[in-house]
This record gives sequence, C-alpha cells and structure tokens, in this order.
Amino acid sequence: MIGDIWAVMWKEWKELSQGAGRGRLGLLAFLGVFGVFMPLQMGREWVASPLVPVAAVWVSLFLVTTVVSDSFAGERERHTLETLLASRLPDWAILFGKVGAAAAYGWGLTTLGLLLSLVTINTAYRAGRALLFPTTIGLGAVVLSFLGAGLATGAGVLISLRAASVRQAQQTMSFALMALVFGIGFGGQALPDAWKVRLAQTLAGMDTSLALLISAGMLVLLDFGLLAAAMGRFQRARLIA
Repeated sequence: MIGDIWAVMWKEWKELSQGAGRGRLGLLAFLGVFGVFMPLQMGREWVASPLVPVAAVWVSLFLVTTVVSDSFAGERERHTLETLLASRLPDWAILFGKVGAAAAYGWGLTTLGLLLSLVTINTAYRAGRALLFPTTIGLGAVVLSFLGAGLATGAGVLISLRAASVRQAQQTMSFALMALVFGIGFGGQALPDAWKVRLAQTLAGMDTSLALLISAGMLVLLDFGLLAAAMGRFQRARLIA
C-alpha cells in the first residue's frame, strides 16, 4: 500500500526536479523574501511573532499552487494520463501519491524557509545565545504550513482533475487564491464597526496557543473536505473519457 503511494510520489518528484530550472529564480526570490527579507525587517521580534505561522501558511499555499496544477492536467496534456491510469496502481495510490508529492514540496520548502529565517536572525542579531522560535510559534508554523499545503493541494488536485489543460488549471487556482485573499480582506472591511471592535478585542485577548489550535482545526476540516471531494471525483472511466 505505502509502496504504491511512494512510487507515485517518486515519479512526481522526478518530474518536478526535471522542470525545476524554469521556476528556480522565482522560487529563490520567494524563499529570500520569507527567509531573509521579512526576518531582517522585523528584527529579533521575528522569532516570537505570532505572524510567523500565518506567513508560513501563505508561503506553503503559494508554493503548492506553482506545481499542483500539473498533477492531472499536465498528464492529460502530455498524453501520459491514459498510461498512468492503465497501470496496476490502484486509484487511491495514484491520487494520494500526487497529493503527497505536491504537499511535501510546499511544506518542505516552507520548513526550509523557516530554518533560513533562523539563520538570518542569528547572523544579524544574535547576542550571546541562539535566537530560536518558542515551542508554540515554531510548532504552530510547522503544523499550520503542513495543513496549508494540504489545503492548496486538495483544491489544486480537484481543479486539475477537471481542467483540460495546465494553463486552465493554473488560472483557476490563481483566481481561487485571489478570491480567498480579497474575500478575507474585503470581508473584514465590510463588517460593522461594532463587530470589528469586538473581533479585535477577542483576537487581542486570545491566547496564542488557542488561536493556533482553532486555526489548525479549521484547516483540518477544510483539508479533509477537499480530499474527500477529490476522491469522489477521481474515477478512471471519467478521466479517460
């Protein structure tokens, strides 16, 4: 069971590594902003900031969107989808392998960015002892970035299953991500002033651990919902047709 999933993940990672050169500069710039620029801007406060888990979620989301659109739409464009579906691999192994590869890509690079940020902070601001994330912030960033990668992967695979081309899948993913960003921004602005004040007071008084736990719970529900939808959509006969 695990061997079949691993085989699909290994195939996906090989294809990612072969095409890595096309987006290498953009990837380095992205990690540079998260791992170098932002920590330098915030200074020593970076390691204790509750904004780190939030930033880690967004980084994992964006990183996954750069690769997940290719999961099934790319196979369809390269005319390799039929070969893959005709293999002995069970449906769940193909789906979970592609989901796992994209999520691990985004989560792994985000974790690398977190480590890079610690190197940056300790190089620029260390005074006597190492500057490290507190357990709550560090664990929250790692866990939430994993769940964020799962969210983007579930949505991206579901879109890629339906898309006729990689470009169409990428456009749909970009639109969905923009809708999420603007929905959060404009949704907050549209709230009545009394609600804004109450929300600000609630967030200001909320324990960081509780806030991270609630965020993790919401992401888990969304992740499982999108994965269930992708599993329902993944039917070999419909994909080949």
